[in-house]
Amino acid sequence: MGRPPASAFFPVFADLDGRTVLVVGGGTVALRKAVALQQAGAMVRVGAPALNAELSAMAGRGEIEHLSGRFAPQWLDDVWLAIAATDDDEVNRAVAQAGEARRLWVNVVDDARASTVQIPARVDRGPLQVAISSGGAAPMLARHLRETLETQLDASMGELAQLLGRERGRIRARFPQLGARRRFFDRLLRGAVPRLLRKRQHLAAEREFIAQLNAEIAAPRGSVALVGAGPGDPGLLTLRALRVLNEADVILHDRLVSEEILQVVRRDAQRIEVGKQAGNHHATQEQIHALMLEHAHAGKRVVRLKGGDPFVFGRGGEELEVLRDAGIDYEVVPGITAALACAAYAGVPLTHRDHAQSVRLVTAHCKDSSDTLDWQALAQERQTLAVYMGVAGLDRFSAKLIEHGRAASTPFAIVENGSRPNQRVIVGTLSELAERAREHDVQSPALLIVGEVASMADTLHWFGDAPLGAVVAVAQAA
Repeated sequence: MGRPPASAFFPVFADLDGRTVLVVGGGTVALRKAVALQQAGAMVRVGAPALNAELSAMAGRGEIEHLSGRFAPQWLDDVWLAIAATDDDEVNRAVAQAGEARRLWVNVVDDARASTVQIPARVDRGPLQVAISSGGAAPMLARHLRETLETQLDASMGELAQLLGRERGRIRARFPQLGARRRFFDRLLRGAVPRLLRKRQHLAAEREFIAQLNAEIAAPRGSVALVGAGPGDPGLLTLRALRVLNEADVILHDRLVSEEILQVVRRDAQRIEVGKQAGNHHATQEQIHALMLEHAHAGKRVVRLKGGDPFVFGRGGEELEVLRDAGIDYEVVPGITAALACAAYAGVPLTHRDHAQSVRLVTAHCKDSSDTLDWQALAQERQTLAVYMGVAGLDRFSAKLIEHGRAASTPFAIVENGSRPNQRVIVGTLSELAERAREHDVQSPALLIVGEVASMADTLHWFGDAPLGAVVAVAQAA
């Protein structure tokens, strides 16, 4: 029976207290599993012809039940979970097959394909547990991450979880509404209680908790944060952006915000796509304004999540004007704009002492916007153009630059899906710009870089596949 990819496994914490679990094997690995299961409250059976000294001692103390001999299917009677931990592949397969026939979860140590359940690496802090699994694909990586987290999560985290567990009823009674309860936890967990527990001042921590619980809380005041999501790689989000995304009640996000970014936002936040795309406007700018005001007036913390940076062709200024006029609190969290990110991930320096002493950020999404551009200035040499544009206008754009004096041999680089796993870079000269884009079926999001520095993508690229197109020599500046 084929197994799903690691990403298809569903994580779950099992209550094994008082339930029977079978471990097949009598060596070191079986011992490690038996001890962990016993600590979880399971009734552990260990089946093997012989046990090592530690398991024998546990059996002698009545901590485990020993089933002596070679595995037999009846060992699975009344069992909730089975673990095959022998060094005999035939025995391990027999356990897996017998468990499959009985619809029991079976873990075969170091054999992901034979297993129907994976046993994760754990960070144990009492009621707070962090489980890490690679689905059996890379157990040493899971262990490495566990060791990293062990150093970051001190013992006070378990004590904090115990305190919150004891007081759960009072918290829910004090804050019956989910939004108010969430704000209480946000304030509490950033306050003095965790610090006092880390200093082992338990009485002071409980007193501070009671004070926070009984404190008067003002009615929630709505706010809006304009957050730059960057080009798509979640690793390029700022720390402030991550914090705001995890405090949000409502997230209004553009079409260009990557799914990887959306995976790191608060799971229970309401997500509304307000993306605008040529010929397919999901929401007009006026509708976006109305949604921001509606949710902010309802006391919600709203994040207006934009690809790139809110203030670089993101209409962030218009949105702040609306919020200011409505008396809504707001903030702006910058993001890495496409020109910077796409150029960096394509290996294209936007400035270079020999070739470009200035950079122009240009938008040319449609004919009307291109008509307002200063083509004479854009056609000047020794500068780089970073063009945010729809791929439909490339014929006219290149023709206008050449008409106003930019050399037809000027290098270009188109960076499609910059910083994302499916990034592509297409290079060539200005005269063949539109033809190259059609040849490679370039789709948005894509950034166009025009200038001598664009040819450096051939030699300096470091992310993803090599650029598509002929090598372009860097022309010496006059």
